[in-house]
Amino acid sequence: MNIIVLVLDSLRQDHVGAYHQGRGAFADVPAAQTPNLDAFSRECILFANAYPESLPTIPARYVLMTGQRALPFRPWAPLSPHDLTAAQILRGEGYVCGLVSDCYHYRAPGMNYHQGFHAYRWIRGQEYDPWESGPPQRPVDSYVNAHYTDEWRARVAQFLANTDTFESEEDWFPARVVDESITWLRRNRSHKKVFLWVDCFDPHEPWDPPRRFDAFTDAAYGGPRLILPMGGPAEAWASPEEVRHIRGLYAGEVSFVDHCLGRFFEALRQLNYLQDSVVVVLADHGHPLGDHGKFLKGADRLYNELLRIPFMIRLPDGRHGGERTDALVQFQDLLPTLFDLVGMRGDHDAMHGRSFARVLEREANDHRSAVITGYHEGIDRCVRTKEWSYIERPVGEVDELYDLVEDPQERRNLAAAHPDEVQRLSRLFGRAYRARRRQGRGLQGKYELASSGIDEVVIGGQ
Repeated sequence: MNIIVLVLDSLRQDHVGAYHQGRGAFADVPAAQTPNLDAFSRECILFANAYPESLPTIPARYVLMTGQRALPFRPWAPLSPHDLTAAQILRGEGYVCGLVSDCYHYRAPGMNYHQGFHAYRWIRGQEYDPWESGPPQRPVDSYVNAHYTDEWRARVAQFLANTDTFESEEDWFPARVVDESITWLRRNRSHKKVFLWVDCFDPHEPWDPPRRFDAFTDAAYGGPRLILPMGGPAEAWASPEEVRHIRGLYAGEVSFVDHCLGRFFEALRQLNYLQDSVVVVLADHGHPLGDHGKFLKGADRLYNELLRIPFMIRLPDGRHGGERTDALVQFQDLLPTLFDLVGMRGDHDAMHGRSFARVLEREANDHRSAVITGYHEGIDRCVRTKEWSYIERPVGEVDELYDLVEDPQERRNLAAAHPDEVQRLSRLFGRAYRARRRQGRGLQGKYELASSGIDEVVIGGQ
């Protein structure tokens, strides 16, 4: 079988219609429209409880590409010559391996995430990729408010400069990723076995969808087009109207990505890849949109909006299509599962992940009993089962416990009411999964990261 993996960056589970059934995430913002993902999901086994193991962008992909855990061992780091990736292993089994991506972190100097691929195609200009050096043609003041710092203004300016020449929808990044992917699939169809990794950086911020898809914001809004939200408490830098506007831009970006994916799914059908391929569609993580007071990813934002992702797998001929599972799976489990499906079971014995092929073949509906996730550099850790989410906070802060069934928006902290459950969940994963003990938080690099682990459980109300 061929293997095709499609990774979407920062796509929340609750913005995909197959999961939210048209309800949307916010009462005052229209739900994103994802008809192509929804239709494709009806040919797939749809997972409700799939989670990243380590965050954000690069650690998540390391886990997906190697089947190994990163949280206890690796920060954001390049692939080393000693790392063994899916492309390298599959190449040795006769697969022709291709990578198409506009994720500029892959191609940053020394990152080496194209390791093992026969062919790789980079699409430049996303976010604040240093692609264009000239000043933007559009006024930055139209895209920021008075609270934006010089650093954030510079990031917006870089993105504007990168995209000033875009005129038609085909110029935008998701369309170009899809076009390059279809070209690769067509030109390589004659090979006996292919492995294609498609990595679409959207709907990662900045959120600047083409006009036709900018249909989820309030037409009466007259403020700046805040395509790149800042971190920190949203109330400190954005009005309620601006918050709603940003959420609408995100919904538009999601809808545009889905529109582009329609051509990708149709190409898979026309080129007959659906008959002899395993196709995986997932996101690396979601994205906080002020749900708990903050935008952007961060080590202290380990809630559903960041952790719950769309995750669907189509088996050849679409068998078991449209079925759903609440089995608990994690990123390190994907590669062993794919190897299991294509008859390479012996290749994943050394991986941390465990195959969930029995779930795909509907022989089981359970896989893991619990998962742990977080940032390698961060203090906070989240331990999850199907029913509970327990968030360990730094020393001196209050830990959190949420009933994911009754309270999926995680508003009611039940840690004080269920101390035994807090203790049970806190002991499921040992000290190796925690960072070094240190009190307090610090700002590290691009993300708002905490700086250490915890040694005790603090429970109480909010």
